Amino acid sequence: MGPNPLLGVFFHWLGGLASGSFYVPFRRVKSWAWETYWLVGGFFSWIIMPWILALWMTSDLMHVFHEAPGRSLFWAYTFGVLWGLGGLTFGLTMRYLGMSLGMAVALGYTAAFGTLMPPISRGQFATEVLGTNSGLTILIGVGICLLGIVFAGMAGTSKEKEMSEEQKRASIKEFNLKKGLLVATFSGVMSACFAYGLAAGDPVKEITIRHGTPILWQGLPVLVVVLLGGFTTNVVWCVILNVRNRTGYQYFKSDVHVPAPLRSNEPILENPIDAPIEEIAELARGKEPNVLKAPMLSNYFFSALAGTTWYFQFFFYTMGETQMGRYKFSSWTLHMASIIIFSTLWGIALKEWKGAGLRTKWLVGFSLLVLVTSTVVVGYGNYLGSGSSAAKSPTSR
Repeated sequence: MGPNPLLGVFFHWLGGLASGSFYVPFRRVKSWAWETYWLVGGFFSWIIMPWILALWMTSDLMHVFHEAPGRSLFWAYTFGVLWGLGGLTFGLTMRYLGMSLGMAVALGYTAAFGTLMPPISRGQFATEVLGTNSGLTILIGVGICLLGIVFAGMAGTSKEKEMSEEQKRASIKEFNLKKGLLVATFSGVMSACFAYGLAAGDPVKEITIRHGTPILWQGLPVLVVVLLGGFTTNVVWCVILNVRNRTGYQYFKSDVHVPAPLRSNEPILENPIDAPIEEIAELARGKEPNVLKAPMLSNYFFSALAGTTWYFQFFFYTMGETQMGRYKFSSWTLHMASIIIFSTLWGIALKEWKGAGLRTKWLVGFSLLVLVTSTVVVGYGNYLGSGSSAAKSPTSR
């Protein structure tokens, strides 16, 4: 049975739903420092779930790794490490540019580089993308996705304009356009490395299929390697914060010394696709502590639930990629668009846009419409490419 782009788009929507939803369980974590619950959730995201599902749903996993080219494993892991660096600096983009502009710039880079660099690096961009009707349609879909990200940024900017001067200073107190654009560029390009890691693992996918794994699950062994790279970056940073902020005891003791900003017994959360940021460390220093009782079992449960939900974004991503045929590079655009769509919907459900003006609400709604349209256009482009008679070169007419 050949690729089914419609099914692929559906899988990518499920992945976007998982990514846009994973932070919700973290809202139930009480008293723990950010680095504590992020690392607990990360063990499930980057280690436990990838191994469990790869062992369960693929054949001869260890033999596959043994046969896999060392170069492929090395680059899959290395790109995972670099992807982790992109996440670590994503929060700095928010610090210097603000939430709306920062997200628009960083995610724009991530969507563009993650989608277009794989075919460019393989030398297929001119022939497979520019040289076919289906490839050009997908390229238009990528452009529409970037346009949707711009409108999402405009919605955030519109909301910021409605804030008081005091609120603006609190939200972007270190605004620096030059520094912010540099950091956003680095973060966006590094975050796109996840797509490169999956592409580097193509030989591993071929080997796992030869060992009897169904095509739908071929990407699971590669996820083990790429996410191990991401785990490496994040665990190093979280342990540094645990040591610096003296929060390592929180994994084992329910009596938690909480700095003033956390006395509400609520965790500090970033946006749904954020990662560690320096100001989290700053909040934990120089404050008179307050002792709270952390619900250990509940905290571990909700952190594990958040981490498991996060993993499923890429579980469904690899499934969707198998349905996109020779244009599987377009999966990254579908993934990014779906994340923003469902993150925005969660923001609406959690009343994060409550009190926003009519112009802001229109921009939010229009950005959602544009992003959904981008997934439809990309899916249609893949549909054109799934049939040999439909994927005619523009020059062959």
